Amino acid sequence: MRVLVVDHTAQEGGAESALLRVAQRIGEADLTVRALLFEDGPFRERLTSAGITTAILSLDSHTNRTSRDRVLSPVTALRTAAATLGFVPRLVRGIRGSQCDLVVANSLKSAVLVSLAAPLAGRRWVWHLHDRLARDYLPGPLVRLMRVLALAGPRRIVVNSEATRDTLPSRARRKAVIAYPGLPPEAFEVAEPDVHHPVVTVIGRISPTKGQREFLEAAAALAQTRPDVRFRIVGAALFAEQEYADALPALAERLGLDSSVIFTGWVSDPGAELRASTVLVHASPVPEPFGQVVAEAMAAGIPVVASDAGGVREMLVPDGGREDAPAPVRTTELGVLVRPGDASALATGITLVLQDPDAAAQRARAARAVAGARFGIDDTVAVIREAWLTAAPGHR
Repeated sequence: MRVLVVDHTAQEGGAESALLRVAQRIGEADLTVRALLFEDGPFRERLTSAGITTAILSLDSHTNRTSRDRVLSPVTALRTAAATLGFVPRLVRGIRGSQCDLVVANSLKSAVLVSLAAPLAGRRWVWHLHDRLARDYLPGPLVRLMRVLALAGPRRIVVNSEATRDTLPSRARRKAVIAYPGLPPEAFEVAEPDVHHPVVTVIGRISPTKGQREFLEAAAALAQTRPDVRFRIVGAALFAEQEYADALPALAERLGLDSSVIFTGWVSDPGAELRASTVLVHASPVPEPFGQVVAEAMAAGIPVVASDAGGVREMLVPDGGREDAPAPVRTTELGVLVRPGDASALATGITLVLQDPDAAAQRARAARAVAGARFGIDDTVAVIREAWLTAAPGHR
């Protein structure tokens, strides 16, 4: 069985990292994975270094880089439609030329294009859905379009959490399976940060949806009582979010954080930044589909303070309970959850961890055990392999 995985980007985001870990391990004597990207970049280099044959089929850069918030504006929509009409026949030829038995779309944009090209190429396809199809996460018209696509297009949908699955139309949920982004064995090595020099870190793409602004506001409140704490913002802006990223250093200066906040920019090894942290903060003001960095912190035994919504709540609330209106701050057996978008609550949550390191360490140990049971890469590969096999006729 030959599987062609398709992604519109060659940048290294959470969806791409999750795909790489699966692609490295899922190939056996009866299954071969190849990749097709719509641009060149670091992710292509990672795939080829892992021994995965990767081709580039260039899509118009404006269309490929347009953010989800602007893709349906009238001018952009017309340009995107024109680019799509010219690109789909090339994608059909690329799919046929790969001689694949199954196509896997790994992003929203690739899913739209694959939904058109795969049937024309005579192939079934699977959608790896990493985004919640909800209006608090995506523009309303895009949500409606993606929900229709989920119903009509893929043979199987692989989702990264219950929170993501619950945003699918009910009939589409019947063909959805949950495969948490699995972590490799080395992710479960226990981190040993310097507890005498506290470092509070937020890791991820610089974006309004990731909450770096709220993180800075919480840092300013915390710095008044804990001037010894250092704060690190790890990551860089992608797509159309550079303006937001450029405003953050000026905000840090206005908040008096010049000497206590470090902006690392893009780093090749975010895991090293994670393991040097006393506290890992997830500050997203909107519900995240999963929150991969939270899973990585849990696996490494690092205390977590995270937004109480979406897939993150699913990870840190052992019984899977949900609250429509969460308290500003609450502790669970596995971490500290705070109200999304509330910088004051975020500062309080971080303070709870720093003031009682013994309790924080106990929660972190429990979280590490849960991560080992739920987020291992072998379980993820098994679920995805089964989904691929059931989607491709004749390859059970």
